[in-house]
Amino acid sequence: MTSDLILKYFPDLTPQQQQQYWQLPELYQFWNDQINVISRKDIEYLFERHILHSLGIAKVISFLPGETVLDIGTGGGFPGLPLAIMFPDTQFYLVDSIGKKIKVVNEVAKAIGLKNIKAEHIRAEQVPGKFDFVVSRAVTQLKDFYPWVKGKFNKASKNAIPNGILYLKGGDLEKEIAESGLSVQQFHLKDFFEEEFFDTKKVIHIKQ
Repeated sequence: MTSDLILKYFPDLTPQQQQQYWQLPELYQFWNDQINVISRKDIEYLFERHILHSLGIAKVISFLPGETVLDIGTGGGFPGLPLAIMFPDTQFYLVDSIGKKIKVVNEVAKAIGLKNIKAEHIRAEQVPGKFDFVVSRAVTQLKDFYPWVKGKFNKASKNAIPNGILYLKGGDLEKEIAESGLSVQQFHLKDFFEEEFFDTKKVIHIKQ
């Protein structure tokens, strides 16, 4: 899968953004050989299954300059790192409970000159401060995830979408949503991306 896939859906990228995205496969291949942050079978589909999937959130919302976004359970930096490239004037705080994964995030961000990211080895429940949005990619069930971030949001919303959670999930979510007791809005990524991988993928928005 080539980097043209990103330009197909985001044609207005600056030369710097294009360069940053194009550097990612080589960097992740290098780090993945040392610290397994992406499954071996998935690394060749990095642009589709990790970068473009992360950018599904950018089809739902445009983060504003000065907004703050917390990425919980970021793993190797998804969705936070691709979003930080897309929105260079927004501040991203990427956290994971596994320290070696955060090492990869910091090394990749440094290599591509990404200045609007802070990555830290910390559990979600221990994260200090408040944020405009929390993003995550299928870390756990919604009913378990929500208590981790409850109370971590700025009250005043500046964006077209109210402050809250933007969660990347796949499959039939009706049972999971019902069990969570949360009021959610679902955005289907197949409405934005034509690749088969996105047929069952969604962005779930939960107001704070």
